[in-house]
Amino acid sequence: MIPYGRQDIRQEDVDAVVEVLRSDFLTQGPVVPRFEQAVADHVGARHAVAANSATSALHIACLALDLGESDWLWTSPITFVASANCGLYCGAKVDFVDIDPKTYNLCPEALAAKLKQAEEERRLPKVLVAVHLCGQPCDMAAIHELSQRYGFRVIEDASHAIGGQYRGEPIGNGSYSDITVFSFHPVKIITTGEGGMAVTNDDELARRMSLLRSHGITRDPECMTHEPDGPWYYQQVDLGFNYRMTEMQAALGVSQIERLDAYVVRRNELAERYDRLLADQPVTTPWQHPDSYSGRHLYVVRLQVDAIAPSHRAVFESLREQGIGVNLHYIPVHLQPCYRQMGFRPGDFPEAERYYAEAISLPLFPLMTEGQQDAVVSALEEALAG
Repeated sequence: MIPYGRQDIRQEDVDAVVEVLRSDFLTQGPVVPRFEQAVADHVGARHAVAANSATSALHIACLALDLGESDWLWTSPITFVASANCGLYCGAKVDFVDIDPKTYNLCPEALAAKLKQAEEERRLPKVLVAVHLCGQPCDMAAIHELSQRYGFRVIEDASHAIGGQYRGEPIGNGSYSDITVFSFHPVKIITTGEGGMAVTNDDELARRMSLLRSHGITRDPECMTHEPDGPWYYQQVDLGFNYRMTEMQAALGVSQIERLDAYVVRRNELAERYDRLLADQPVTTPWQHPDSYSGRHLYVVRLQVDAIAPSHRAVFESLREQGIGVNLHYIPVHLQPCYRQMGFRPGDFPEAERYYAEAISLPLFPLMTEGQQDAVVSALEEALAG
């Protein structure tokens, strides 16, 4: 089986984790801050706050932006459910903006039209989560301009996108958003096992996220309601969570980030080779916006279903039967039962639903060989022929 994604763990990664295991700290030691600084430096952000997952990072990002009951969070329907669930965790209401049919990201034109209507109905969003699907950034300049006009805050869900660029600047540098979130799940571009990171240039947002990831507890006398009772003293000043990253995870991240740029280069080389190999097949290969340099977390093709005999499902199952570990990223969130109970229905976001009816994620990972890639393409050709 050729998987759709696979981590690259080397001896230096193992050595870094073993060093922590033999140290005095397994949690809340010096390595997590070292990893945070490495990520902040790499993306050009002032602050980085590590968490035990990108989902946790999205949650504390929303809380830091004061998202709560009676507020709205908007995001893309083509994403993992965490991009929307983070709003529900805060007691907010969730809505979606349909995707651009070329980039598969949230469509700025659809956003502008929806904002105009929402302003008339007095239900503008407080937070927009812009998802960089497959590693390609959204049109952040357009989104930022709309955020200034309508007064909403912006989180970049860059779970797929660390190492990528937008308009020549690193994704996560904060030029167009309040907070950016990265994921370090094993299939992502670099891994800490599980883990996530929120980066920001705002001192207060960073302080709040740091507090919220650790029970809302502080040992800083300046943040307390009165002088400490003694050197042992701490205060819980907010209702936080246990969302901390461990030292072992951070050690793996510190080691992995040394290879981040090389991973992204290799992913782009493989994606461009797919483009060439699939040029004559009845599939639509991923279009890349000239303003972007994608992290290429995923390589999604869309079947030209009117030009082939087998169904979308038949092609997918044929590939699996041939040992190709394809996947589908993602089922539109608004069609999940949890969201159907909120009133969403098929037809609400037609571009997202058309995408779902055609999309297949092909294997793509840095250690993938050209022989494996040739095997994927050969299997796809056979599946398309029925």
